[in-house]
Amino acid sequence: MHQLNWQKSSFSSDQANCVEIASVGELVYIRESDDPAHVVTTTRTKLDAWLRGAKAGEFDHFTA
Repeated sequence: MHQLNWQKSSFSSDQANCVEIASVGELVYIRESDDPAHVVTTTRTKLDAWLRGAKAGEFDHFTA
């Protein structure tokens, strides 16, 4: 995992509240920069579907 090219979100803050993402082929890896040992793995197809749902407001009730 350390060899991956991790990219930090532009919405990250200075207090280490950072989401990072990396990919290899079809696999996508997501982690928090302050806890890099815990990584979520998914596929590009599944992440694209989740992002479409998030942009459509399907998950807004989790943050309200």
